[in-house]
Amino acid sequence: MDKRPLDRIGLIPNFRGLCWLLLLYGVFLVGFQGWRVWQGWMRPVASSGPGQVVVVPPGAAFSEVARELENRGLIRSRYAFTVLAWQWGVLDKVQAGEYRFFPSQTPRRILSDLVEGRVLQHVITIPEGYNLFQVADLLHRAGLVDPADFVEACEDELLLRRLGIPGPSAEGYLYPDTYYLSRGMSARELVRHFVRRFWETWTREGFDQRALEMGMDTHDVVILASIVEKETSLPGERPLIAGVFLNRLRRGMPLQADPTVYYGILVESSVRKRRLRKADLRRGTPYNTYVVSGLPAGPISNPGRESIRAVLYPAKTNYLYFVAKNDGSHHFSRTLAEHNRAVDRYQRHRRRRR
Repeated sequence: MDKRPLDRIGLIPNFRGLCWLLLLYGVFLVGFQGWRVWQGWMRPVASSGPGQVVVVPPGAAFSEVARELENRGLIRSRYAFTVLAWQWGVLDKVQAGEYRFFPSQTPRRILSDLVEGRVLQHVITIPEGYNLFQVADLLHRAGLVDPADFVEACEDELLLRRLGIPGPSAEGYLYPDTYYLSRGMSARELVRHFVRRFWETWTREGFDQRALEMGMDTHDVVILASIVEKETSLPGERPLIAGVFLNRLRRGMPLQADPTVYYGILVESSVRKRRLRKADLRRGTPYNTYVVSGLPAGPISNPGRESIRAVLYPAKTNYLYFVAKNDGSHHFSRTLAEHNRAVDRYQRHRRRRR
């Protein structure tokens, strides 16, 4: 039997090599298993399932967001999600807002949405002719803003100057259109958004140049268009009604537009809906065109493109009066006598039928 020391015959080095081999194998197994676990954490929670709305408040810590996602069953591990954010260097880059996530989304996609701010969009349509108080209510019903905050923003003098609005409020410039809005937008951001759309449309349609040709400034066009918008919903009548008002202005006649009386009452008393009384026509508000000469103090609604166009391209007519025919259309007259006959025919006859 060979009695030389083990290291002399090469057994100890072989043993050490085996140990190193086993150690490396163990590290590989641990790493492989860790990789498998990590990949498992990075998989979607489910292949399908309904979306859930998650609100990230301003200033929320990443740990709070991760915990909420885990509690909702949208990610497998908040710890792995936090490590992922650390790897990306975005622990402090999550944007506040309202999100909709699905169990079928990967943690990487969810994190990307949070960092990029892909918030939930609410489709809101501002109808033509809505006033700013109606717009405030519309946004409030959608859960987007407190109506008082919105009205306050519409009357912010500094904001109005920055937006190029010469009047006391943003009335008339909250452009009627369909918008994609996110919860978390401030009242001032919303006002800026709507007014920006107005100016984009004004410029794109060439209304600025046409107003110069007519000798009208932008604000006067918007005021008159806001009245036209409230007087009729028929596209074919808008240029006619605009023509009537412009004819009356040229002759120094009061506009005597009932919608301006309603708006003056609304601004002064916040009364939204009631029948107009004869005494209201004498009410001394700066919007009442039975009392004030020329245009009212400001717009009474937010006019759409076609009402603005009607003011800038009015019908060439001699009409000075019009009265509702109770079918949505109007009868137009050139003289007061003709107008009075039309009133008797359409309005007094209607009252007798009641």
